Amino acid sequence: MNDVILQLDSVVKRFNDNEVLRDISLELRRHEVVCLIGASGSGKSTLLRCVNLLDRIDGGEITLFGQSLMDPRIDPKLVRRHIGIVFQSYNLFPHLSVLDNIVLGPVKAQKRKRDEVREEAMVLLERIGLKERANDYPERLSGGQQQRVAIVRSLAMKPAILLLDEVTSALDPTLVGEVLDLLTELAHQGMTMLIATHEMSFARDVAHEVAYLDQGVLVEKGTPAEIFTSPREESTKNFLSRVH
Repeated sequence: MNDVILQLDSVVKRFNDNEVLRDISLELRRHEVVCLIGASGSGKSTLLRCVNLLDRIDGGEITLFGQSLMDPRIDPKLVRRHIGIVFQSYNLFPHLSVLDNIVLGPVKAQKRKRDEVREEAMVLLERIGLKERANDYPERLSGGQQQRVAIVRSLAMKPAILLLDEVTSALDPTLVGEVLDLLTELAHQGMTMLIATHEMSFARDVAHEVAYLDQGVLVEKGTPAEIFTSPREESTKNFLSRVH
């Protein structure tokens, strides 16, 4: 049985004359966590945006469950029901309570019953220790709490894949751990995730595969042990020596 959910083949993305992704090939299997590492500007965020169809690629192929996402007849909204994305800025609606932020997507986009979704949302909030904050507005939460709500908001849509774009980068260092703990828990529960991260110890502990990008090129990929202990490429060695 082929358990590849997402496949990128020779993906190219340009902004004017700037080629920000060059010939990227990558697979994501069911229940697998792949971490994208690399310096800022290496193409990690652009890659996630292309997978979610927020940016259109200029070459290559992206397939989801074996179906090409390059087909012009594909509805991006339908694709995003299967692929959730969380950014480093939480993007919560300030005028909605925590609970209403979570409920909005499933009710509006998936036409699900509000009462059923609210019940599920409360279970998710309890899971991240924020059930008592359900009726608070985002401004009353810390950055770490807001980011956990943003992740739960994506989970409420029941995506097949969760994309996470440097979700701890905007946080105070003291709050990073609570978000990484949630991601670790999701990984242990089998959530399929593609994660752009600067948190090397997290990638080492949680990822099934680590992919190192440099200036839009996927330089090498392998298990955490292969990448962090015995990288093959000089570029990877130099990057890891800087971040460590």
